[in-house]
Amino acid sequence: MNTLFDKIWDKHVVQQVKDGPTQLYIDRLYCHEVTSPQAFDGMRARGLKCFRPEQIYCMPDHNTPTHDQDKPIEDPVSAKQVATLAQNAKDFGLNHYGMYSKDNGIIHVVGPEKGLSLPGMTIVCGDSHTSTHGAMGAVAFGIGTSEVEMVMASQCILQQKPKSMRININGILGKGVTAKDVALYLMSQLTTSGATGYFVEYAGDVVRNLSMEGRLTLCNLSIEMGARGGFIAPDEVTFEYIKGREYAPKGDDWDKALAYWNTLKSGDNAVFDKELTFDAKDIEPRITYGTNPGMGIGITEAIPTKSGAGFEKALNYMGFKAGECLLGKKIDYVFLGACTNGRIEDFRAFASIVKGRKKADSVIAWLVPGSWAVRQQIHEEGLDTIFETSGFEIRQPGCSACLAMNDDKVPAGKYAVSTSNRNFEGRQGPGSRTILCSPLVAAAAAVTGIITDPRTLL
Repeated sequence: MNTLFDKIWDKHVVQQVKDGPTQLYIDRLYCHEVTSPQAFDGMRARGLKCFRPEQIYCMPDHNTPTHDQDKPIEDPVSAKQVATLAQNAKDFGLNHYGMYSKDNGIIHVVGPEKGLSLPGMTIVCGDSHTSTHGAMGAVAFGIGTSEVEMVMASQCILQQKPKSMRININGILGKGVTAKDVALYLMSQLTTSGATGYFVEYAGDVVRNLSMEGRLTLCNLSIEMGARGGFIAPDEVTFEYIKGREYAPKGDDWDKALAYWNTLKSGDNAVFDKELTFDAKDIEPRITYGTNPGMGIGITEAIPTKSGAGFEKALNYMGFKAGECLLGKKIDYVFLGACTNGRIEDFRAFASIVKGRKKADSVIAWLVPGSWAVRQQIHEEGLDTIFETSGFEIRQPGCSACLAMNDDKVPAGKYAVSTSNRNFEGRQGPGSRTILCSPLVAAAAAVTGIITDPRTLL
């Protein structure tokens, strides 16, 4: 019996190149301002139009400032990239959600939110965290700029078919343990290369019980285990989330779509190239201590003792020692946001800890919604009042401090407790030190000024 991955992949095969890759049809191409300019230039040089422009959606997010978006962008490189995307979308007749429009945000937040990412689709973007959309029951993966051009020109891509892996997480998550902690735990178990060459299907009790936001977080981080992508079979949680969204099927089309989506599951006898099972009871709130997302520990654990130049280099960069426990470690910045944790549920979680408490004076906190729709919901639910009363400010949407491509940079030597996806050297600014965590851990650090187990504040 085929796996779900086989079902979706096989349905999109245009042709199989003899002794070569698969020509795969793509349902949705997302473009942002960083990885698309050369693709558009290539199209112009060849005198080509986009083959199916209605399938392509463009949105600036990496370079957008998270304040004063109604004013011109000060950084000339960012300003040029954002303006170039707008002009390219106009020239090629593509859907464009421009900065400061109600539709703008981080592309991996907006796609699912608008019902543009749907079960059974193939979805690509020139961004590694395209795997996020797999939470919708889609085969979604990041591609290079030359491949972006390939999809623009033909709505197809040449790809080698990845192997299949199923990761089961069974049991019930403990107090204060979130989807982000599950993902960080999996990365520590598999390492950042443990899923290389595979497309991962997440399954088990824990996954079925995750909200849509939690599933989006889990699939977002698939790439950090080396996977080509990760996804979850669509179910009632998925359908409930999609129903009524702007681009979701309506009326009879909804009924037809639902009938098809209900077939999107791996068969009982499906055979995977690799299958792994983990237990929820082994997962506690987690943090990273090193310079890749797999270098993580439970928040109450000590940094392991290992040998090797890479391990020692990472600890030297972070200013940590093997055997050290990080509870009580002073921190400087807190970042809530990114395509990993910039959704409404993440802000609710953050608010659940900071409500009735004050931001630590020593901490600079950036709370950045993943879209204008999330920002609006924060206001409608009164979360902004909770944040303001506690000394926090809600910024405007964008990728923000996930990566040092806009104004939100962490200074050299400073510690940032971050809900983003990567803790590479200099990822949040030259010389910055990043500790990855969930929104609950970030909130606990924001009000105490030190790394704190959020379970003590819940």
